[in-house]
Amino acid sequence: MSFADNLQSIRKEKQLSQEELAELIGVSRQAVSKWEQGSGYPETEKLLILSRKLNVSLDYLMLGERGNTISEKPLAQNIIAPTGKITIRSYDGKSIVNCYKVLASLVMFKAKEDEPRYWLFGVNNGAFWGEQSILLGWYANEGNIKKEMDDIAEAIKKGIPAYDLKYASKVKNKLLRVKLDED
Repeated sequence: MSFADNLQSIRKEKQLSQEELAELIGVSRQAVSKWEQGSGYPETEKLLILSRKLNVSLDYLMLGERGNTISEKPLAQNIIAPTGKITIRSYDGKSIVNCYKVLASLVMFKAKEDEPRYWLFGVNNGAFWGEQSILLGWYANEGNIKKEMDDIAEAIKKGIPAYDLKYASKVKNKLLRVKLDED
């Protein structure tokens, strides 16, 4: 099944109208209609919100791999939403993000052996349209991303104003895929 079919099926299964789903994730009903017709895709941050709000994995949303729902995946429960903010520099050093929470997820597509399996997003609410998610880092394994999230939570708790990623994998873009950089 396609993303459009998967989204429509999940929405109906949850007994939500297009308008209710749109309100739930902060978009117009027309946007949801467009996605369900297959004439467009949501932005990455909206995909993550869809996944979380509908309690399904990104793999299922994008690929139709039913597997586990989010509630069955321990990593997906690690959404940190402490009070306070922290500034985090992205993995490539090109973005500095004032975050009030971070969230982790499996990558959208099934990762190959030489690709990262997880990504970490920083979320801020400074955008005109609400929350904005920015990719902070890529991670080869669940252990490293959990350690990163724990360290970020501890830094926020201690009132530390800035944090540099410690466990993010080095990556390189290659043929429209992100690969682990072993160099």
